Amino acid sequence: MRVTFLHPDLGIGGAERLVVDAALAMQKKGHRVTIVTNQFDSSHAFKETKELDVMVIQWFPRLIFGYMWALCAYIRMCLAAVYVALFLESDVVICDQVSAALLVLRLLSQARLLFYCHFPDMLLTKRHSLIKAVYRYFLDSVEEYSTGLADVICVNSFFTAAVVKETFKSLQNRDLSVLYPSLNTEFFDSCKDCDISEIPSSAEHIFTSLNRFEVKKNVRLAIEAFAALRSMVSTQEFSSCHLVVAGGYDRANAENIAHYKELFECVETLGLNHNQVTFLRSPCKLRLNWGELPFFFNIPKFRIIRVVNAWQEAPFTRKRVEIRLLEVKFSSPLKPVN
Repeated sequence: MRVTFLHPDLGIGGAERLVVDAALAMQKKGHRVTIVTNQFDSSHAFKETKELDVMVIQWFPRLIFGYMWALCAYIRMCLAAVYVALFLESDVVICDQVSAALLVLRLLSQARLLFYCHFPDMLLTKRHSLIKAVYRYFLDSVEEYSTGLADVICVNSFFTAAVVKETFKSLQNRDLSVLYPSLNTEFFDSCKDCDISEIPSSAEHIFTSLNRFEVKKNVRLAIEAFAALRSMVSTQEFSSCHLVVAGGYDRANAENIAHYKELFECVETLGLNHNQVTFLRSPCKLRLNWGELPFFFNIPKFRIIRVVNAWQEAPFTRKRVEIRLLEVKFSSPLKPVN
């Protein structure tokens, strides 16, 4: 079977992990797999992408005068869909994240269409002005209508399924298939336990926030919660606690750069000791002193997972199934926002 994955940005996030794992699994089953994406940098991607056929379609900018990111993403995916429909032979097209591409695929392609919805985009933005409200009304309408064009709609959890049906009124009677994110247990089982030199040996209770460095991920709350713990336990007990703030970091993403600095400054503002908070960016091979800006480099995620005692889940608009799977796999409790 000829399978094409259509994805907006093949970086190192959870959505990308799912696409790469699914593509590899299908390829191993003998299917011909191609990934078409608007953005791909081999230095900012999972190493397994080297085993896959990745095509990059960049016919439109990511921003217009620094604005309209969502609209540009829709247009970029639609243009990629034009390429898929006209130049690739596909039996199945799996569209991830941006449903607008289904408008083109439904018109120009005979392939069966599967859309994977992580969370409705319309719930991830605010409408502070009339212009923004009108702008979002157009995009929200396109999102709802185009999502319904898929032959099969998959979601990452029953929680997301309920949110999708509540948000998209026209899809209330559609069957949504819950397809949980993948977890390569064989890989984790083959990895040996190891220490992370940046975490002091005195740390007995290690809390971890694993998110991209984006404002919507609400990582600041994890830092504030860790600071609040200081008043709930004795000084000796708190000295044995450690917070790891880890996540994907794109040096070409202005928000990642700015928010990373904001989080670092938040640690200092709250008076936390630098040897009790560790920032880990992935991928980044540069190490800096604490006095400049944080220090981090590319540490494989499994090393963090092996040493963590508890997870902190800050984003309140969604439930990350991948973290819950890791929680079960490694018997590490998860503390979500209440």
